[in-house]
Amino acid sequence: MTALGSEALVTRVRDLAASIFDGARGSHAWDHTLRVVRLCEHIGAAEDADMTVLRIAAYLHDIGRGDQDEANGRICHAERGAERAAPLLAPLPLDDGQRANILHCIRSHRFRGGQRPESLEARILFDADKLDAIGAVGVARAYLFAGEVGARLHCPEKPVDQTRPYGPEDTGYREYIVKLRHVHRRMLTAEGRRLAEARHAFMTRFFERFLEEMEGRA
Repeated sequence: MTALGSEALVTRVRDLAASIFDGARGSHAWDHTLRVVRLCEHIGAAEDADMTVLRIAAYLHDIGRGDQDEANGRICHAERGAERAAPLLAPLPLDDGQRANILHCIRSHRFRGGQRPESLEARILFDADKLDAIGAVGVARAYLFAGEVGARLHCPEKPVDQTRPYGPEDTGYREYIVKLRHVHRRMLTAEGRRLAEARHAFMTRFFERFLEEMEGRA
């Protein structure tokens, strides 16, 4: 690190990123980013990561999310986020390898994205972002997102594979079936896998109970 120390640099990026999230939807608002940063710090310490790269990538990883939401999913927020991050990183005292790694982390963090996380820091960011999508917080966020897109509580009369995202059929249960129940098997670090198992078990039991109550069996 050059004239600007590592901690001061990360703080500068944090403050810049925070301003981008004014007016963001609650399910992907600034508090999600802060939880991902904390998870990155936890996993990164266990995995001996470059914490400057990892923390900067974590603060910036969702800055393209608003574009995806406005386009109802037609834009990939990971790709857009990397595009938006590049000019922000250009003037910062990072070496070329760090800068490229941060952009790779952002570009490859999406669960349904087309790029596989290759660097250690990218794998950690991927895991941290996915951990915040499962467990108790994950269930809460699934229903928060469903409310944001105008979804119903449940859509039992239609098979999940015939439902559509970003509308009345995009329920919390749909998100669980389509995405969340698979997350724990996609983790890329040892610590991420350990944390995911407990979150997955809680979430699975929640949705089992949800169906029991919806069907009047409990």
